[in-house]
Amino acid sequence: MASRAVWKGQLRLSLVSIPVEIHAATKSGARVGFRQIHGPTGKRIRYEKVVPGHGPVKSDEILKGYELGGDEYLLLEPEEVDAIRLETKKTLELVQFVGLCEIPPLYFDRPYYVVPTDDLAEDAYRVVRDALRQSEKAGLGQLTMRGREHLCAIRPCGDGLLLETLHYADEIREADPLFSSIEDETTDDELLSVATQLIDRKTGAFDAAAYQDRYDMALRDLIERKRANRKTPRARAGEDEAPRGENVVDLMAALKESLKEGGKSRGGGKSAKGAAAKGGGRRKTG
Repeated sequence: MASRAVWKGQLRLSLVSIPVEIHAATKSGARVGFRQIHGPTGKRIRYEKVVPGHGPVKSDEILKGYELGGDEYLLLEPEEVDAIRLETKKTLELVQFVGLCEIPPLYFDRPYYVVPTDDLAEDAYRVVRDALRQSEKAGLGQLTMRGREHLCAIRPCGDGLLLETLHYADEIREADPLFSSIEDETTDDELLSVATQLIDRKTGAFDAAAYQDRYDMALRDLIERKRANRKTPRARAGEDEAPRGENVVDLMAALKESLKEGGKSRGGGKSAKGAAAKGGGRRKTG
């Protein structure tokens, strides 16, 4: 399957702007995944939003709750939150440069590939890549993606550029409370020498392909053996089956309700920002 860009815009270095695309560098679903199946019926288990003692709830009855402590929540309208959501900016400006080894590993979050959008952008793209490579630096900037502003670092990666989102400082937990109880004593010289020799003996170039997920391999082996055994229980749950029962929102009822409202959007077609400004637009639910 062809890679799909998660962001498109301009990579800017001073007055130079380069049209680029950003693609996820890791694959989702690379490991074995399971669905939860109800054993007696063989049907998929589905999840619904319910209120204890009340039952299923409609999406337009749900507010945003910020926990204040003591089981108390500050309630916000979804429109109020959407009104301040950052628009997806189309520019990633490199505003600072740091040594490649200056960023502690625990700050790194997710990796992405940065590629030029067309042949015309490649020349400027190569200049930035080679300059970062020669100076052994990473460029820092902030990128707005999916309504959130990310701190990120860009550095050379093979023939291209790698972008890695970084945690903000207030997202990093202090290590001192966890390490403070470790006694700061001098290590025995003989023990240190033996440990160092062992490390030197096992030192080599990093090769991720040399390591495999043994648990995932064992799962795949188990699945293949069970698949070959005709006595293994099987379940067939159609994708179009609708969950039934008094605690489940009826799809037909939801469709009929939509028809009654004439397909209008929430708030009578008013903008989310406008609804938020009025501080209401929603009936109280209890």
